[in-house]
Amino acid sequence: MALKERINEDMRAAMRAREAARLSAIRLLLAALKQKEVDERVTLADADVIAIIERLIKQRRESIAQYDKAGRADLAGAEQFEIGVLSAYLPQQMSEAEVAQAVEAAVAESGAAGVKDMGKVMAALKARLAGRADMGKVSALVKARLGG
Repeated sequence: MALKERINEDMRAAMRAREAARLSAIRLLLAALKQKEVDERVTLADADVIAIIERLIKQRRESIAQYDKAGRADLAGAEQFEIGVLSAYLPQQMSEAEVAQAVEAAVAESGAAGVKDMGKVMAALKARLAGRADMGKVSALVKARLGG
């Protein structure tokens, strides 16, 4: 089953179960997907859906940081719940050891010698690790590996 179909099925299940918070989070995701399809006049593939989910999770994390800073634990909790709902649609996350191994392999394949070659390494890793690892952490690992 395609990822978008699975999200639609989960929305129907949340409606039947009267799970208001979960339904709201899923509807937000579906609205973002629909917006992308309408704006670009395309049908989204699973990779596109994953990219949108990652963007929404990043936005939620930024909101949580702001809410924590403002002392609004109630709003931060709601955002954390939405992250949980959205994360369920991402592929299985890689362990730190697997990510480190992928970084080593990408550095070796690209022949990167220093931080100036970081773009080449990140381009190779982005294709391999999309949705399976936090690219911010991957970037930090690559930078450390290349002596940055």
